[in-house]
Amino acid sequence: MERSMPHRLMLAACAALFALPAAADPFPDATRLVSIGGSLTEIVYALGEGERLVGRDSTAIYPPEALALPDLGYMRALSPEGVLSAGPTALLVLEGSGPPEALDVLEAAGVPYRVVPEDHSHEGILAKIAAVGDSLGVPDRAAALSAEIDDALDRAEALTRDVAEKRRVLFVLSVDGGKIQASGTGTAADAIIALAGGVNAVTEYEGYKALSEEAIIAARPDVILMMDRGGDHAATDADLLASPAIGLTPAGRDATIIRLDGAYLLGFGPRTADAVTDLARALYGAALAREGQGDGR
Repeated sequence: MERSMPHRLMLAACAALFALPAAADPFPDATRLVSIGGSLTEIVYALGEGERLVGRDSTAIYPPEALALPDLGYMRALSPEGVLSAGPTALLVLEGSGPPEALDVLEAAGVPYRVVPEDHSHEGILAKIAAVGDSLGVPDRAAALSAEIDDALDRAEALTRDVAEKRRVLFVLSVDGGKIQASGTGTAADAIIALAGGVNAVTEYEGYKALSEEAIIAARPDVILMMDRGGDHAATDADLLASPAIGLTPAGRDATIIRLDGAYLLGFGPRTADAVTDLARALYGAALAREGQGDGR
């Protein structure tokens, strides 16, 4: 692969080195590994190193084998005692995990850990793979996986490269008491929409916020994108379409709602190329078929 792959892999390697200085050296002992962050757990399995894992956080729900591991809690609300109960010899932590005090306790307890940077981008996925591979002492295997993922992402992004009319997408995180929490810029949702050739309908703020009815109408989404999962984020299509403001948007009038599994859609790991492809097809299926790109996976 002499086209873009070496350049992207070089960028990924540089990102891993600068953001994770010690990652070039493997853990002294990673025979009992705890992985915090669903994408990191997926990468460990994709590298063929799943037998090292003795624990995961609650966001790690793929592959199915991961569900047999002890669930040590939510990545942003870790209990040091819970993590230590797995008897880890090493800990991989996705950036944003914590709280910091919990990581301090783990470090004081003598458990080596490394924080892997989270960057919601094509290159960011490759950097995560490189960081995990270096930490586990399998850089060659990581390079091979990176090349495979790089090529898959190139093909997925190419699906919508020539789409002239980009669809406006409103990512709805939750509907609570009639209040619609939606993604602005700088989120995994914002990034996946762009990779799939869509346009985020909300750019006035960063992160996730509750939208006023006026803001929903002004966003003019063609499509509403949601995670297909229960819990606090559960909302039926009927719940969403019952919003008067949603009803005044193109997405509401046409009842155009796309749902994808949250970890699959927003994980930015080994499956992201497939997620981009599925979202692109959901957004532009007919147009892609007309251009002969519908079977591009």
